[in-house]
Amino acid sequence: MKIQALRHYSGIGGQAVLEGVMMRNKDQYAVSVRRENGEIATDVGEFHGLLYGSVFRQIPFLRGIFVFLDSLSLGYRSLNYASSIFTDEETHAQPSPHKASAEKTETEKNTKSKAHETLFGVATFVLSLAIALILFTALPFLIASLFSKFIRSDVLLSLLEGALRIFLFIVYIRLIAQMEDTKRLFAYHGAEHKCINCLESGHALNVENVRRASRLHRRCGSSFLLFVMLVSIVLFFFIRVRSVPYRILIRILLIPLISGISYELILLAANSDFILWRLLAKPGLMLQRLTTREPDDSMIEVGIRSVEAIFDWRSYLQDAFGIIRGEEEASDQSR
Repeated sequence: MKIQALRHYSGIGGQAVLEGVMMRNKDQYAVSVRRENGEIATDVGEFHGLLYGSVFRQIPFLRGIFVFLDSLSLGYRSLNYASSIFTDEETHAQPSPHKASAEKTETEKNTKSKAHETLFGVATFVLSLAIALILFTALPFLIASLFSKFIRSDVLLSLLEGALRIFLFIVYIRLIAQMEDTKRLFAYHGAEHKCINCLESGHALNVENVRRASRLHRRCGSSFLLFVMLVSIVLFFFIRVRSVPYRILIRILLIPLISGISYELILLAANSDFILWRLLAKPGLMLQRLTTREPDDSMIEVGIRSVEAIFDWRSYLQDAFGIIRGEEEASDQSR
C-alpha cells in the first residue's frame, strides 16, 4: 500500500546528485554518494546563503530570489562533491610506480588537477546557464515573433511564447531522460522525494517505508521551474519594448522577480489544502513524472543516510505525530 504524505512540514529539502542525494535542513546539508565499491560516502557541512541573517530574506517575493540563488550555489557545491568522489577513485586506482620519489610531484599534479577541475566545473556551469537562458528565454520569444505577421494580438503572442517555452522544456527533459546516467539521476531524485514523503506522513525512515512512499512532492524544484514558466507568461505580456534585443534582455533581467513570485506560489501550493492551490500544484506533480523515477533499495539507502546525517527524524515524528509508525519494521531490518 502506498504511503500518502499528510502536510506535516519537516523543513528538509534536497536534490539528486551523481549517484547520490543531497539533503538540507536549515543551515546544515549532507551529500551521500554510493561509491563504486558499494560503500556510502557522506559529506556534512554548513551552508549560509546570500545575506545570511538579513531581514531581506524574510520579505515575501524577495526571499524567493535568495532561495533560488542559494539553491544554485549549494546545488553546484553538492554536484562538485559527488563528481570528486569518482574522480578520486579513478586517481587512486592508478598508483605511481615510483611512490617514494614521486610523492611531491604527484601532490603537485593533484593540486593542479583539482584547480583545473574547479575551473572546468565553473566554466561548465556558466555555459549550461547560458544555454538554458537561450533555449528557454530567447528561443521561444524569437519563434513566437515569427508569427507576429499573422497574429496581431499581444495576448495571443504571449500565450504562444509561453506555450513554446513549456513545450521546449518538456522536450528537453524527455530527450535527456533517455540517457542512462540521467535515468539514474532521476531515480535518486525519486529517492529524495520518497524519504521526505515517508517522514511527512509520520512513518519511520527505513527502506520498506520509503519504498512505499510517493516519489512526487509538492515542493520539488521541477514544480518551481514550471511555476517560473507560467508566471513569465503573465509578466512578459506587459513588456511593450519593440526592440528585439531589449525585449530579450528584459526577459533575462526579470528572471529574479519571476523566481520570487514563483516561490510564493509554490509555498501556497505546497502547504495549503485549499482547492485552488491544490489545482495549481497538479501541473508540477505531472511534470515530476518525467523528472523522477522509482529508485531501487540501494538508492533509497543513500537517501536515508543523507537525511540521518542532518535531521533527527525520530524527534520530528514524536513532535509532529506523537508516534513513530513503522519503527518495528526498522528494528526487524537491522537484525
